[in-house]
Amino acid sequence: MGFRKFINSKTLLSFITAFMLLGTNLLMAQTEAAATTGGQTDAPQVDWTGVAYYVLLFFLVCLGVAVIGKILKIYDLTLKIQGKKGMKWNTVMAVICLVFLLAGIYGAYWSFTVQGSMTLPEAASEHGVKIDEMFTVTTVLTMIVFFITQILLFGFLFQYRHSDKRRAHFLPHNNTIEKIWTIAPAIVLTVLVVFGFFTWQKIMNTTDTKGDINIDITGHQFAWELRYPGKDGVLGPKDFRMVSAANKLGVNFKKRSSFDDLQVDTMYLPVNKSIRLNIQALDVIHSVYMPHFRVQLNAVPGLPTFFKFTPTITTAQMRTQLDDPKFEYLVYCNKICGGGHYNMQKVVRVVTEAEYQAWLSRQKPYLNDALRKELHFAAADQPKTESQNRLALNN
Repeated sequence: MGFRKFINSKTLLSFITAFMLLGTNLLMAQTEAAATTGGQTDAPQVDWTGVAYYVLLFFLVCLGVAVIGKILKIYDLTLKIQGKKGMKWNTVMAVICLVFLLAGIYGAYWSFTVQGSMTLPEAASEHGVKIDEMFTVTTVLTMIVFFITQILLFGFLFQYRHSDKRRAHFLPHNNTIEKIWTIAPAIVLTVLVVFGFFTWQKIMNTTDTKGDINIDITGHQFAWELRYPGKDGVLGPKDFRMVSAANKLGVNFKKRSSFDDLQVDTMYLPVNKSIRLNIQALDVIHSVYMPHFRVQLNAVPGLPTFFKFTPTITTAQMRTQLDDPKFEYLVYCNKICGGGHYNMQKVVRVVTEAEYQAWLSRQKPYLNDALRKELHFAAADQPKTESQNRLALNN
């Protein structure tokens, strides 16, 4: 009966829930241990030893708390059997609340000093500075409210714990208090929302301006495909019905603007130039995530979208600032899109205008030989090539 009662108890259910949450978080947070074999990258392995250690530690803490509780309960019963006054449980709970408050304040301090040092470096885009300002203002205000409310909450529990020398005052309703704790948060939240709204309006600038560099970034399991416009500065249109093995993006070559498009492996961006990322997905939901530029936007199949930003710090400058000669900006996928999600990375290199133009001149067209053959362009091009050769010979 005792075992059946334990199985059906809320304590066991709570323990199983906590175990599942802790195990899930630990599994998702495992460090990638990808090994390269024969040029192939293996999926990251889970460190089950580390998972077992933290689960065991959690179990021991729960067991320790339960044992201490039983000891105190036995001590209380012993005092009562001896005819003495039992333990003052209200005082015990009040002291626990005070200890919890002090531990929580230290935990917040530790989080700011240790975890706070893991924040992103200086924003490398114009709008990134505004996002950081908004984040700082929001964090400061919420932390002030957090510390005030937590100190009052646990402080009141300790100060006004039950005592035989005083009676509690029952207050069923008070309009003044209701107004204060309703209006004050509403004012603070309104300020934050309005501030964020105008900041977002500036960031999500949908106006096309002359000189914008259009870059096509398309996600699929498990890679990013990049396409740049050619000399005409215009990206050719795409049609999902034209997707094939050679034409992965479904570029529509019925339009002349598609013929000079470029396919690249590394995203090069000229510094201080307006960049427009045209974002799409071929299969499942992905997310374009460029943390140093404070860029993140979902790539949804069948729903083309875009994000505009202006990089302000070159890769070389950031390497100098971080004292890391191997540093590279990266674009990630911020959606768990499948087993190879971890592999969705592309290097993003911010360079000067001269370096960008030099790099651009070396890139190969999207319309390669395999695609020409698939679209039956090779036969049409052959007479033109022979004619050019005869003209050259005549000269």
